[in-house]
Amino acid sequence: MERKQGFFSALREEVARGLSPGRSRSENPSTVAELLLPRRWRRQPPRGFPDELLVPASGSLAPLAEGPEGDDLGRRKEGWGRWVKGQLSRAPSASCRSSDLRFLLGVMGAPLAPVHVSPTNSLPPLSIKDTPIETSTAQYILQQYTAATGGLKLLSSIRNSYAMGKVTMVVSEFETASRVIKNRCSPKDAESGGFVLWQMAPDMWYVELAIGGSKVHAGCNGKLVWRHTPWLGAHAATGSVRPLRRALQGLDPLAVVNVFADAQCIGETKIDGEDCFILKLCADPQTLKARSEGSVEIIRHVFFGYFSQKTGLLTCMEDSHLTRIQSSAGGDAVYWETTINSRIHDYRPVEGMMIAHSGHSVVTLFRFGEVAMSHTKTRMEEAWSIEEVAFNVPGLSMDCFIPPADVKKDGSVSEARELPPQAERGRSTMAGSHRAKVAALEKSHDVSDDNIWWRVEV
Repeated sequence: MERKQGFFSALREEVARGLSPGRSRSENPSTVAELLLPRRWRRQPPRGFPDELLVPASGSLAPLAEGPEGDDLGRRKEGWGRWVKGQLSRAPSASCRSSDLRFLLGVMGAPLAPVHVSPTNSLPPLSIKDTPIETSTAQYILQQYTAATGGLKLLSSIRNSYAMGKVTMVVSEFETASRVIKNRCSPKDAESGGFVLWQMAPDMWYVELAIGGSKVHAGCNGKLVWRHTPWLGAHAATGSVRPLRRALQGLDPLAVVNVFADAQCIGETKIDGEDCFILKLCADPQTLKARSEGSVEIIRHVFFGYFSQKTGLLTCMEDSHLTRIQSSAGGDAVYWETTINSRIHDYRPVEGMMIAHSGHSVVTLFRFGEVAMSHTKTRMEEAWSIEEVAFNVPGLSMDCFIPPADVKKDGSVSEARELPPQAERGRSTMAGSHRAKVAALEKSHDVSDDNIWWRVEV
């Protein structure tokens, strides 16, 4: 009886979802009717191309959804029986795929550099007189990097730039005080998409990233940094104008030089077997205070750059910031430590400049502070590749970087809002009562663990 109720409950949800005015009928044809057809009659999208790039028979493109999509494609691939089992195995809450997608885009979509820089400032002349050895060494390393990427004259001649690439994201691991859960999904289950980045001197940039049926875009007009996400809408970012971190990953050498202009050399290390210098930069207290808001306090933000001793190029960068969030109920504060480690590869000359064309980032979110031995740690990964790069694009103007009309500077939103909310109480109880419905299906359907999506609860 439990099994029959689960089936019709899932079917009823599909009917309601298909009749919802928020869903475009051109995007989602009659889902129930499609499921009742034999599998060989269903329309299958061609392999090797994202769904958003396919043109339907009508000749018009369906609009790109602003929110995480459901798992319609997964249902078609796995079949009705396995899809029903997957629905019954989930707790009665939001989709696992949707929650992971919001988690990935919120943290990795458009992070910013820790400090404000001005692209018009050049490196000061190298001097060792009355200058700490750590500072003068860092200046020497940056001058070597400038020469390796094309020279200051060439880099300063760039008025604007354009980059387009592909990106893949996945939540790979979740850890609590008592256990570690690893995502055993195959690489094809990772969220894939693409991004476009436009930049214009001084201090203007715009990025748009579409992945998994959702889109995040952010920009800066030189005076205001703003973001737009499906769950928060358009909003201004707290703090001063800062460059996009994605541009520092080998796409904008001059921005890298300006970001590390006040850094210090703290030593040497090996990255992938290659000797590298380590440059360290800390955000000053004024910058941290400007980024804090209400109950959210940015305690520190440290940025490291690893420059190859052999080539002079930036091979790795890592930044870590600690955020304190005070509960409105007056309880213990929650601390979030976010660490992003990016390896930068495949430098190629583009119009005389050395530009990185691929890389891999690992993001670690560590939450602690509420109760002793109740920490959680989530690990996410991103791989990207650059398909096209161009400089001094004709026709690009300041009008391309105008923020949305509904963005208000006095209504800024802290970057801590992109962190996942606290786990709702009682959800584990609901999931426990749900297991009985799955037990009967476990015996009749042999489904590999690699096909099961898991939800991050933090």
